[in-house]
Amino acid sequence: MKSLLLLTASGPLLILTSHGSLRDQRLLEVLKQKGIGKFVAFEVPLSLAKARYGGHFQAVESNLHETDDLRVLDFNGQRIFQLFRFDELGSPILQEQQA
Repeated sequence: MKSLLLLTASGPLLILTSHGSLRDQRLLEVLKQKGIGKFVAFEVPLSLAKARYGGHFQAVESNLHETDDLRVLDFNGQRIFQLFRFDELGSPILQEQQA
């Protein structure tokens, strides 16, 4: 499982995904279907996301199944930016899919 911070045109999202990589074409297709084709992403260490979100993380994680590609952990940009420092995140990944 991965925890990813996506900076999108409509705002930040923190997601959990069962996909092993952000470069996974199936994950990219799911994001594109949700209107997220262009974004900057950062991998958030899973242990850090668990620690910062506690019970909420566990509730979202328990609903993530192999058939579910992703779950949104948080869509409140202000809270996400308060909970994580940039030096705690992985290197930025730029993604732009054609329409």
